[in-house]
Amino acid sequence: MEEKTFRNYEAPDVSVAVKEHYLKMRKHQTFDYVRRMHKKYLTFDKPLPLWEAMGHLNSLIDVSDPDLDLPNVQHLIQSAEAIRADGRPDWMQLTGLIHDLGKVMFLWGSDEDGTSQAEQWGMVGDVFVVGCALPDSCVYPEFNKLNPDMADARYNTKTGIYKQACGLDHLNLAWGHDEYLYQVLSNHKENTLPEAAMVMIRYHSFYPWHTGGSYSELLNGKDQQYIKWIRDFNKYDLYTKSQKIYDLEEVRDYYQPIAEKYLGNGAIYW
Repeated sequence: MEEKTFRNYEAPDVSVAVKEHYLKMRKHQTFDYVRRMHKKYLTFDKPLPLWEAMGHLNSLIDVSDPDLDLPNVQHLIQSAEAIRADGRPDWMQLTGLIHDLGKVMFLWGSDEDGTSQAEQWGMVGDVFVVGCALPDSCVYPEFNKLNPDMADARYNTKTGIYKQACGLDHLNLAWGHDEYLYQVLSNHKENTLPEAAMVMIRYHSFYPWHTGGSYSELLNGKDQQYIKWIRDFNKYDLYTKSQKIYDLEEVRDYYQPIAEKYLGNGAIYW
């Protein structure tokens, strides 16, 4: 049987919607847009329990994904179960289960922001750095020129507004579910997930860096550890995608004690 190829954006069966998604993302995700989204969404005033948030992802299909057209909660369970099957640590299993949970942003999102079910360009897809030049390692690099920042001298050089070797943690990435969940969990006082888990959550969609090899001018020594963690996690994020369907309630008995161990049992504030 022919082995499945993942992330082939030029394949004949990739939907028009995927390409349109990336066109809009590149066109609208500017430095100023990202700053506005941080101010708008990082309010941490909307209590939502973990399992209720998981349930909401039964209603969302990620339009940017060329490989899977199932509700997003299925991808999360597939990732977690593969990590569990390999006997990896419990915190990593939980990370697999929740790594896309920032997509619940659509509950209070808007078409205008690209954070709704209909318009997802501010919520899902490969992210890139805003505030410096867009690299050719972005999906559909021909769309880079559509970004208004690329005509702005402050933002269109390799380092842009950043200092050389400043490190990933000092960069502004395109707005999306990664950064949203990272910030929500950073604000969650009961969160005791290890640093590796938080890095996996924050940077798993940053493909131009962890797969494309871009942004070398901005990286520091700490990022060498980050990329090891991300590539380890990426095996489960990408290569576990299948049409297998799970029931969230059936796996909850196993994952709930792990979730309570690292995130407590109170509501998470979004």
